[in-house]
Amino acid sequence: MPTDYKPVDCGLHSEYELLIMQHRNCTLAWKDATGSAHIRLVTPTDLYTRNSEEFMVASDSAGVTHEIRLDRIRHCTPS
Repeated sequence: MPTDYKPVDCGLHSEYELLIMQHRNCTLAWKDATGSAHIRLVTPTDLYTRNSEEFMVASDSAGVTHEIRLDRIRHCTPS
């Protein structure tokens, strides 16, 4: 199945990996599949690939787990 996913820069991917390894929080802004905007303080816990698309798994302070497609992330500011 074709996808509109646009791969992210390797340097940015490495920054996400470092946040996970260091168990650091970040303020993350992204748009979901419907185009709704979100801004949350999250703790990234994993990166994975599914159907040639890359995702970040992150938990917010309420304990909600988010699966965010990397090309939908608008900014990530480490805490």
